[in-house]
Amino acid sequence: MKPLKVALLGCGVVGSQVIRLMHEQAADLAARIGAPLELAGVAVRRLGRKRDIDIDPSLLTTDAEALVTRDDVDIVIEVIGGIEPARTLIVSALSKGKSVVTANKALLAEDGGTLHEAARNGNGDLYFEASVAGAIPLLRPLRESLAGDHVKRVLGIVNGTTNYILDKMDSTGASFTDALEEAQTLGYAEADPTADVEGFDAAAKAAILAGLAFHSRVTAAEVHREGITEITATDVASAKEMGYVIKLLAICARADDGRSFGVRVHPAMIPRSHPLAGVREAYNAVFVEAESAGELMFYGKGAGGAPTASAVLGDLVAVARNRLAGTRGPEESTYADLVAHPMGETVTRCHVALDVADKPGVLARVAELFSKHDVSIQTVRQEGRGDDAQLVIVTHRATDAALTATMEGLRELDIVRAVASVMRVEGDE
Repeated sequence: MKPLKVALLGCGVVGSQVIRLMHEQAADLAARIGAPLELAGVAVRRLGRKRDIDIDPSLLTTDAEALVTRDDVDIVIEVIGGIEPARTLIVSALSKGKSVVTANKALLAEDGGTLHEAARNGNGDLYFEASVAGAIPLLRPLRESLAGDHVKRVLGIVNGTTNYILDKMDSTGASFTDALEEAQTLGYAEADPTADVEGFDAAAKAAILAGLAFHSRVTAAEVHREGITEITATDVASAKEMGYVIKLLAICARADDGRSFGVRVHPAMIPRSHPLAGVREAYNAVFVEAESAGELMFYGKGAGGAPTASAVLGDLVAVARNRLAGTRGPEESTYADLVAHPMGETVTRCHVALDVADKPGVLARVAELFSKHDVSIQTVRQEGRGDDAQLVIVTHRATDAALTATMEGLRELDIVRAVASVMRVEGDE
């Protein structure tokens, strides 16, 4: 059959692996699709740069716009990342009736609506499995396999860099700075790790997950975001003593009112008995809780050239099959039109460590303040004496606004020398 021609935007870590897999698996891909794939061109920033893979120089171009709008191109793969020029190029391709496969989580989370509208108007496919959790098949199950179910909650580790850092802090007692430096040395963290350690990467992924799970349009701006830069070796050691581990979690949960949801990214303590506690190094894992299916867990490599390219190729096969059949995959589903409620309305639990004065009545006054803000205490223990006196409190569930007000009140009490740490707790009651 006539080959389907593919334009590739980007030839970096992921793009080079896409080319490798297209070459090595050409016969198998053709058999699975029903027609061969042919690389029509590769858009790059600099033509003379040394690349990780041998590629015919005649395929390289710096004119990405001309490449994606060529009449003979059927499918465009975008792996350059960022907002622009990726958005303009994807919209141009879709407007010309091309199908697009992208791994661009930042763009999807900021302006996915524009991309989906362009796909609908141009009658093309927009697939983006590689945008969240690398090689892990996660988005298609949410978008297709669970389309007949009611997803209630998505909870997981979706950033390998932060998971590696927190895992090393837990297993070796390293500081945040030392663990980050090790991650950078091994290639798990960028030279500028801000997007990872401040939670921006995970927040973009959480927005995509929430949108698919709750059939609503969600942007990264609606995601409550906290990073891990303030986590200390003392915090990690304290959690370990209590039988907990600290992870950066993405949490998307429907509200009981049926009209809203919460979506957040922040570090949290989870019991060591929880399956997510055993997710080590740079791996990812995501729980999906559905009304009929129950709890499902997806686990695997969440980043890297080859794993991400695997997800890209899976999407490539899907859109190629659709193109041959003259059909399209599922469009964006936003019929539910739920709204993201603010973090203050989110119900959560907290572990609080207070440096307190060593004298009678301290516990009573602290408990009175918690009661004033309708925050129930689950457990409390007193540690140390004199200048080392400390109260360690774990709350029952309460709104984040109530917990925040309680923390502010504690800082004003004359018997509290300092709020040593505040950490949300997930995974048990």
